[in-house]
Amino acid sequence: MLGAPRAAPVTPRLVATDLDGTLLRTDGSVSRRTAAALRGAQEAGVDVVFVTARPPRWLDVVADAVGGHGVVLCLNGAVVYEPATGTVLESRTMPDDVVLALVADLRAALPGVVFAVERVDGFAAERGFPDDRPGPDDLVLGERVESVLDGATGKLLARCAAVPDAELVARVDAVLAGRAVLGDSGASGLAEITGPGVTKGATLARWSAARGVRPEEVWAFGDMPNDLPMLRWAGRAFGVANAHPDVLAAVHEVCGSNDDDGVARVLERLLRG
Repeated sequence: MLGAPRAAPVTPRLVATDLDGTLLRTDGSVSRRTAAALRGAQEAGVDVVFVTARPPRWLDVVADAVGGHGVVLCLNGAVVYEPATGTVLESRTMPDDVVLALVADLRAALPGVVFAVERVDGFAAERGFPDDRPGPDDLVLGERVESVLDGATGKLLARCAAVPDAELVARVDAVLAGRAVLGDSGASGLAEITGPGVTKGATLARWSAARGVRPEEVWAFGDMPNDLPMLRWAGRAFGVANAHPDVLAAVHEVCGSNDDDGVARVLERLLRG
């Protein structure tokens, strides 16, 4: 586990939480108990920030739960988004030349690999890219991802039927060789790639610093390896009981699972003092 928190205060100024597998239940909902705990934290002066791998197009379902600041750090930190207005407040996207180089090397190393991109203005994919969700109305399709780039790729997605799901992340990471960040959010058979240095932790650190919030004033919650940069940066880190073993080994405290309102239980304890 992590060492002792860096003088973490009894009451943090900021709570940062992942969504899927952490705050949201398995069906993707925000429970009444969790919604009440989020409101209670905001009313007590504790800001709550959602930090997620989700793209902006998947945030409508949680828009009502966003607190006073009204923003979500999404796409594993590539975009800061305001759901209420649909406004991108900040983005650290990959230029086309970076994406093209990564795609070329991945094609050479993983025959049959197919790609999609989450862009600031929506989703684009190669024909045949398998997606777990129905495509959006404004889906952009192309024979090859190279033809649908727009200069602002937030996240490059890769799938390869020829590689076992359990091996894909490691195989892709070896090809990236540090030129980009591979975020493992637990999606089966999917590699999620952001630009150099773009992680949940880096964006949360920058967002917090701009508001005068120090790491020791932050509590963070997560469940998957893509949460580790955020959990390692925060003054106190929590892993939900259903978290990946690497997360459970890295946090200060394990709380209840996402389906048992684990984040809400910690917030209730915090508010009780």
